[in-house]
Amino acid sequence: MAATSTTGSTLLQPLSNAVQLPIDQVNFVVCQLFALLAAIWFRTYLHASRTSSFIRHGIATLLGLYLALFCFGWYALHFLVQSGVSYCIMVIIGVERMHNPMMIITQKITSLAYEIHDGMFRKDEELTPSQRGLAVRRMPSLLEYLSYNCNFMGILAGPLCSYKDYITFIEGRSYQMAQSGEDGKEEAQCERTEPSPNVAVVQKLVVCGLSLLFHLTVCTSLPVQYNIDEHFQAAAAWPAKVAYLYVSLLAARPKYYFAWTLADAINNAAGFGFRGYDRNGAARWDLISNLRIQQIEMSTSFKMFLDNWNIQTALWLKRVCYERASFSPTIQTFFLSAIWHGVYPGYYLTFLTGVLMTLAARAMRNNLRHHFLEPPQLKLFYDAVTWMVTQVAISYTVVPFVLLSIKPSFSFYSSWYYGLHIACILVLLLLPVKKTQRGKSTHENVPLSRSKKSDGSENSLGQNSFSTTNNICSQTRGTTSRHSLLKQ
Repeated sequence: MAATSTTGSTLLQPLSNAVQLPIDQVNFVVCQLFALLAAIWFRTYLHASRTSSFIRHGIATLLGLYLALFCFGWYALHFLVQSGVSYCIMVIIGVERMHNPMMIITQKITSLAYEIHDGMFRKDEELTPSQRGLAVRRMPSLLEYLSYNCNFMGILAGPLCSYKDYITFIEGRSYQMAQSGEDGKEEAQCERTEPSPNVAVVQKLVVCGLSLLFHLTVCTSLPVQYNIDEHFQAAAAWPAKVAYLYVSLLAARPKYYFAWTLADAINNAAGFGFRGYDRNGAARWDLISNLRIQQIEMSTSFKMFLDNWNIQTALWLKRVCYERASFSPTIQTFFLSAIWHGVYPGYYLTFLTGVLMTLAARAMRNNLRHHFLEPPQLKLFYDAVTWMVTQVAISYTVVPFVLLSIKPSFSFYSSWYYGLHIACILVLLLLPVKKTQRGKSTHENVPLSRSKKSDGSENSLGQNSFSTTNNICSQTRGTTSRHSLLKQ
């Protein structure tokens, strides 16, 4: 490796100059492509059936630390030191101290802290079903802890996964499903043939390629900053302002599609991310997927957009904040999300606006939607209108997230006369609002959760990241013969 500094390796500087992209972006993409190849090698030559868990943990950790060092230079060691300190604190003084905000280092550290707390310091009857399924009953070893936090598959771009799912993958138990009884205890074991992730990986790489191409060719010509251009604000008609707002924020999304889908593909290539079979017997590789592009772009509600965007972060927010908040869980959850993203004022403006949007959208849905379900033509009209409103509302909300600073963010909202803020406040004042019930994962009641889909999967903010061994075998055994045809 070339000489590293606090900004990472400069080995790829000639490539950075050739493609006219910052060196940090080039380093990131190249390291992720290297991680993809490493994942294929890891699955082929270090498969759990032929290699010990100790070796798999060690190699995954060492490769991850190398990638971090390449991308971030010696800053990468700060995370390793913080992870080690956090581990020592958990061992010496107990997980309860991890509730201290000072100890929030990453999503994985806080998630694992709560999972250990639930498994070792709380009674089962005090836990929700999702907490019970994710609870960790023994303290991880230092190697397991470092592997979970620093493995090469997720150290650069995630996605977040539960500790139990990761350990299940490393130990090769992803395809040994435990049948759960009514009391939640594992009753019987069943095995299915290990499916190949190749098709899923190729499909996700195609999405990555298209997203990157769109980002490099279209996004630069539609900057979000143009929304606050003085000439544009003064001369453009309102339809043009609305249209450009939507198109510019639409063009800003492919870079996230690229990064998150590539990260998902890397994990799948290593054999991680299997979540059972659908009703047609096809293997599902979306256990830790971070987004669903079609649902995002076709969202007909603010909630539907949030449910399909950055899914694992929304899961984390629900598990560590929303389910545990003693009051105003929606407000606390959005505030935590703002803190987690960083210190830029634009983040706080976006998430404060998001609180208003979420509460107003929920009130609108609860009071109006049932009037538009029949006949089908009326439902289609309702969906078309709510799609347009949702896309504009999302774009309006996230402009400060992109602009980051206070002055341009207020400039944008001023040019819109704070119209959607005022509309949301009026909705909340004029329409009755149902009290949320955090114990239920209904579409109307949980602002950051997903209703069960027709394929029988659990909502993404409730139980889709249960340990893989707890949620697959409930499918009928009559499909086993069909599943065997999917053998690699």
